[in-house]
Amino acid sequence: VQLQASGGGLVQAGNSLKLSCVVSGGTFSRYHMAWYRRAPGNEREFVADISRGGGTNYRDSVKGRFTISRDDAKSTVSLQMNNLKPEDTAVYFCAASKEFRLPRRQSQYDYWGQGTQVTVSS
Repeated sequence: VQLQASGGGLVQAGNSLKLSCVVSGGTFSRYHMAWYRRAPGNEREFVADISRGGGTNYRDSVKGRFTISRDDAKSTVSLQMNNLKPEDTAVYFCAASKEFRLPRRQSQYDYWGQGTQVTVSS
């Protein structure tokens, strides 16, 4: 199974970006999916997840600004990021889990993408 993330870039604060992650080599509809990020000097942290059934969760700092979605026909999970802030600057990773229940920890994700850089200037 391979995850290919794309869509990162350099934007000014207040602007938007949309990240996409295409999954190949597996049955996408069976996976819970998530986005994590790692800012310079920090540990990787949860951003948002979406279950097989479409239920979503977000970290508090991105609620109301970010939207995670999935398209099972295209084996793709996306993260629409609006009103970006400098503190959103990080490498963003997509992840897939075969767990029965929606994972609560990073270690429960089985597959990871390579990451895409998002830089937000003030």
